[in-house]
Amino acid sequence: MKVINLSEQNSVLNMYLREIRDVDIQKDSLRFRQNIERIGEVMAIEVSKALSYQPTDVQTPLGIAKVHTISDSIVLATILRAGLPLHQGFLNIFDHAENAFLSAYRRVGKDGELEIVAEYMAAPSIDGKVLIVADPMLATGMSMEVGYQALLKHGKPKHTHLCCAIATPQAIECVRGALSDSPDVTLWCAAVDPVLNEKKYIVPGLGDAGDLCYGIKIHLSDR
Repeated sequence: MKVINLSEQNSVLNMYLREIRDVDIQKDSLRFRQNIERIGEVMAIEVSKALSYQPTDVQTPLGIAKVHTISDSIVLATILRAGLPLHQGFLNIFDHAENAFLSAYRRVGKDGELEIVAEYMAAPSIDGKVLIVADPMLATGMSMEVGYQALLKHGKPKHTHLCCAIATPQAIECVRGALSDSPDVTLWCAAVDPVLNEKKYIVPGLGDAGDLCYGIKIHLSDR
């Protein structure tokens, strides 16, 4: 698995990262969602450079222009709910792509260990297509692993691009190990933060991306 950390090069992406981390700017959920979407747009353009292209003739009012257009069929996938703004950023760029949606949530098992439960998926065939999975926070890597394995039930992709805003070294190694039998995978991240806290949140990170996008959720145990 190839890992690309976009923060290793200076770009406008760093401004969007700064704003989604800022506790004062986070109070504006609309701005937070828009910045996550912008991160998706920037990452989509970077991913587009790794796709396959073919020459195409285009009729203009004055003649024929030759352009190179994407020849890959693309499926954009995301994990509900936090992934929706990042997914939209990719969809703004790859506006003809097919789409897949998965639900997954954290649950503490009887042994006290954290597990990821996937309950819903709506997806087209991904066989022979380029699969792009957008999930803003790659904390443990477990959600990405579960989502990817679920998507493989719909075919074998030509290449997979896993895309997140912030990752941890632990999550990267988790995904690398889980996908060791899948050589055609690239992981893209806008930043890599050093550690997880006891609740498995990224530090310094930004908090709960889903809550910051759409409001604090109520757990059944809180009722």
